[in-house]
Amino acid sequence: MEKKPHFVKRDVPGREAPSLLLALLLAAVLLLHALLYLGLSSPRRSAGRAEADPGLCPFGHFKLGPVKNCSPWLSCEAIDREVRKLKCVGEGAVKKVFLSEWKENKVVLSQLTNAELKEDFLHGLKMLKALQSKYVVRLLGYCEKQFTVLTEYHPLGSLRGLNETLHIPKYKSMNTWHRRLMLAIDYVSIIRYLHSSPLGTLVMCDSNDLDKVLSQYLLTSDFHILVNDLDALPLVNRSAGRLVKCGHRELWGEFVAPEQRWPYGEDVPFDDDLMPPYDEKTDIWKIPDVSNFFLGHVEGSDIVRLHLFDIHAACKKKDPAERPSAQEILDTYRKVLTLLIREAAMPGTREML
Repeated sequence: MEKKPHFVKRDVPGREAPSLLLALLLAAVLLLHALLYLGLSSPRRSAGRAEADPGLCPFGHFKLGPVKNCSPWLSCEAIDREVRKLKCVGEGAVKKVFLSEWKENKVVLSQLTNAELKEDFLHGLKMLKALQSKYVVRLLGYCEKQFTVLTEYHPLGSLRGLNETLHIPKYKSMNTWHRRLMLAIDYVSIIRYLHSSPLGTLVMCDSNDLDKVLSQYLLTSDFHILVNDLDALPLVNRSAGRLVKCGHRELWGEFVAPEQRWPYGEDVPFDDDLMPPYDEKTDIWKIPDVSNFFLGHVEGSDIVRLHLFDIHAACKKKDPAERPSAQEILDTYRKVLTLLIREAAMPGTREML
């Protein structure tokens, strides 16, 4: 009951009032922006086609750039006739990637390079078709007989270049704790989507180290994240007793989850037939490390880490069953973002109370 008179007695010198009001106004705008972001990215908003259909086109169609009409996915003939390769911009174990052009739009053409991995390539295409949503790079066309896939081009590239991008003068204003936390929210949103996808619970297997994880995702020009590479995305089906193994080789290191490591010691040679399978909680184990990369070392990022300490500690539980779900992590991240921006909006709140 004493709060009100205590607050009234706090006088602000006249010369400080304009700057204080301006600071409060800017903080209020920041808070509104974050709340709008959280509202727009909430999965509850997206029940049904809004989440599953990027650009609000029907399945099998897309629209690109300022074009209002939806076009059907390009066929083999259309790709051969209308798409022009410009230059090779990347090559991995499965495919080679070309910056290309379609009707004056920059696009990305991916082609299989290793015939022995064609099943991986086709699996990635199957996933790309089935999972089209606001979380997945936009599919523009494909040709199975030529093992080619056409997708939307994002000039900022993969997340491996995030820190370099944030040091470009044009993007330095984005290099803040709240923008970096929003990227972490995007990342966890994608993991949540994969764990509750239309196909069932999918595990992001191309994730044996941080660099590999970051290479699987794209940074959009409006600073959101899309998953780009879906070649290694096996399905967990507990009711059918189906778990997964990410490849057939031994995995090492603290980045991969404990259950992904050979459990029988150095004296027993690795044998894939003896390696126990596991579930999607391997993705949960890796979230703190990926989020730590997103948060970087900007002012305020250590405060964010402090608020995320408990949920990240839970992610690192040795027993996978004790780790939280991606939805629980996402809920926590959103609460922390809202809380910290409210505190930034009213930095003297605690003293006034």
